[in-house]
Amino acid sequence: MTAQPLSTPFIFDREFDAAGEVVRETTFRAIKRAYSPAEVEALVAQARLEARETALAESESLRSMALSTLAQAVSAALPGLAQVAHAHREQSAELALAAARVICGAALERFPRAPLDAALEALGQEIDASPRLVVRAAGLDETVRAEIVRHCAEAGFTGQVAFRDGADLPAAGFQLEWADGRAAFEPEEAFVRMAEALNSALAAEAGHAETVTEGSR
Repeated sequence: MTAQPLSTPFIFDREFDAAGEVVRETTFRAIKRAYSPAEVEALVAQARLEARETALAESESLRSMALSTLAQAVSAALPGLAQVAHAHREQSAELALAAARVICGAALERFPRAPLDAALEALGQEIDASPRLVVRAAGLDETVRAEIVRHCAEAGFTGQVAFRDGADLPAAGFQLEWADGRAAFEPEEAFVRMAEALNSALAAEAGHAETVTEGSR
């Protein structure tokens, strides 16, 4: 029995004009319905490669989306974290000031003349040439006056020391007046200036350099 060749259907793969010239080639391709084992293996390998590439692309897309979401979350949280950190610094500074007030108050109560002695030492050269120094403070009894005169002499002042009672001044407060100048110390005012300087530093660190006082907070 003679094997009959497989029949091939007629395909209109070209278009001719009236003169018999080819006008257009067809794009039709017959669907292949039979594959050899080697072709099947090649197709499977190609499919696996395409599936792997697709999975990697989807994984990279998910990774990019996750990183973008994380970046947005961090960006949104940064202002809040900065605010919390700044509030923590403010609270720490306020606690330090409160502790300093307690410590300084106790020290000034025990050594009320210490600020005056320090001022006389610091102003030794300025008051040295002055003929007269006026000291105004509270609680100026004879013992305290003698101590002040002694400290003035140790600071280099050789002129006359005059005393004025300052009943309105706190225990550690004082006022000094000489020919060319004046100096004063009042603990509460010193604490206010310290707080204003600290608040200004905190405001500058936070990005706005305006002075923040106790009344504006």
